[in-house]
Amino acid sequence: MGLDIPHSQFCDADFEEFKRRLHRETDHLSAWFRDGAFDNQPGACGFELEAWLVNSQFQPAPMNDVILPTINHGLVVPELARFNFEINSTPQTLSPHMFRDMDNELAAIWELCEHRARDHDCGVMTIGILPTITDDALTVANMSSNCRYRALNEQVLRLRNGRNLILEIDGNDRLYVEHDDVMLESVTTSLQIHIQCPPQNAARHYNLSQILAAPMAAVTANSPYLFGRDLWDETRIPAFEQSIAVASFRAADGRTIGRATFGTGYAHSSILEPFLENLYAYPVLLPIHFEDREEDLSHLRLHNGTIWRWTRPLVGVNAHGVPHLRIEHRVPAAGPSRPDIIANIAFLLGLMVHFVNEDTRLEEKIPFMQARDNFYRAAKNGLCAEIKWAGDRTVRMQELILEHLVPAARKGLQRAGVDRADIDHYIHGIIAERVRSGQNGARWQRDFVARYGRDMAALTAAYYHKQHSHRPVHTWSV
Repeated sequence: MGLDIPHSQFCDADFEEFKRRLHRETDHLSAWFRDGAFDNQPGACGFELEAWLVNSQFQPAPMNDVILPTINHGLVVPELARFNFEINSTPQTLSPHMFRDMDNELAAIWELCEHRARDHDCGVMTIGILPTITDDALTVANMSSNCRYRALNEQVLRLRNGRNLILEIDGNDRLYVEHDDVMLESVTTSLQIHIQCPPQNAARHYNLSQILAAPMAAVTANSPYLFGRDLWDETRIPAFEQSIAVASFRAADGRTIGRATFGTGYAHSSILEPFLENLYAYPVLLPIHFEDREEDLSHLRLHNGTIWRWTRPLVGVNAHGVPHLRIEHRVPAAGPSRPDIIANIAFLLGLMVHFVNEDTRLEEKIPFMQARDNFYRAAKNGLCAEIKWAGDRTVRMQELILEHLVPAARKGLQRAGVDRADIDHYIHGIIAERVRSGQNGARWQRDFVARYGRDMAALTAAYYHKQHSHRPVHTWSV
């Protein structure tokens, strides 16, 4: 979904032709799996970080069409709303200082974005949901100008037969709103982590990403408020799922599966399986025709980009024509600080490297539906969630992370050759201390409101200044 498209109007023939090309490209992908054509290098890691533009009153500033051209950086692109944008990273291969390098690149791009935004009396922020966002700001007038967003809006409403999108969340408060467009999606901003995986264990990476979604949701929770209501620790999860709710098919257990979903199950033998599910179960949303070569998989990748699993499989082709597989882990919220963001990436990568090399498969100990239930419990209750882990035992999230997952992440990063000082800094100095204190972004926001009341502008201003200190959230005072 990163590319723009030339138009937003389609006819029946467009859908038929796209489906034909999608079939052919899926067959081509199947042949790559059969022939062992994929790059076998493990571990390259990158990210996409969604962010906000805010004005001097810390309200959303719909100005990405003005500010992004002045940034003029290939890794900085618009998002759905004119008050959002996205920072991408250069992929980092496994190396001793990969996270330090990632941090330095993000710092340089962040400083550039902040400087250009300041020229227009704006600032930049990363947070799961901006506390000052209001329902009346979510209009088509504030949609980014890219044609793909207009097409997305039109096609989602077509598949819903014109019915309004409904957002209904029960948390500490209750929220109910209706919308006649997809702009509700723009309130949710995330950190999307990409990990390249060799084909022989790509299915394990995919399954592990789903299992680890629960602890990642808890440790990175940063979205307790929406429209002034106190909802889930990670309200972004239900808000995103409902903002583009399109019923696509029924799973074997009778559940209705939408386009924004935790998924339908683990991969059993190959990561090709979710791509086959894409082909046979999900209606085409954007039937754009490309004149690219079949082996570029342009239609397959566009279709995959319109299915928002929290763990999404990706296939890419490098400059030499060699395909590779990646897992996109879409669970973490954006923010709270740059060190927190890099630590979140290090934590996930360390866990993935550790568990994928374990002889005993974690997916054999944690059934898929249990992993799914864990995820929503963690999104709702954060670090206080109680979930079922391996052996069907109930554990408190803080205990699980500190006693089992922090040591596992450390072992994984050591195996990957990451510098010991960086492991100490990101895993023990940030992740473990955040969990031990109980203060992730959601907890800090709630503590601020408990002391000063529900002044969302004051909350956002305080968060903004804390974030720009570039100190991890567990050290923030209220």
